[in-house]
Amino acid sequence: MATFIKAGSSIKRVLFVTAVAAVLSACASKQTQPEPVEEPTVVQEPEVVATPIDRAPTRVVEEPVPASLETVFYFDFDSSQLKTGARAALDAQAAYLRNTSTAIRLEGHADERGTREYNLALGERRAKAVADYLAIQGVSRSRIEVVSYGEERPISLRSDESGWSMNRRVELK
Repeated sequence: MATFIKAGSSIKRVLFVTAVAAVLSACASKQTQPEPVEEPTVVQEPEVVATPIDRAPTRVVEEPVPASLETVFYFDFDSSQLKTGARAALDAQAAYLRNTSTAIRLEGHADERGTREYNLALGERRAKAVADYLAIQGVSRSRIEVVSYGEERPISLRSDESGWSMNRRVELK
């Protein structure tokens, strides 16, 4: 009888293992469709290039900007916030640029105060502020190139507030 009990336990084990294997194989063979994953929207940032003056890229503009539109936008000391006057001028630029296919370059500048690295970063922030504003107004970001020259290309060589204020700018080219 002991042999019969052992044989019965073996049969139960075999049946149990077979049942578990059948369930596992059924689960493994069942193909489920993965739920679609929504891709996050990717906003392309404008290209930022900081190059020495002698290696600065040059680009020929196919469609000249009308002379009536401002192309230089000034900033306060150590700031990348657009002034009210700059916003109004950028609104006019955006209206013009929405009707053209010309690529533009925004060149950010700073005055001589601060380190070279800081001024390059400040010029970049200023140019990006203009690029962001134009993008909000409907100008495609793929047409906007952002470049920072920091303090490397001053308009004024004066070391006083009137000279510095002329150098804190973004030029649209």
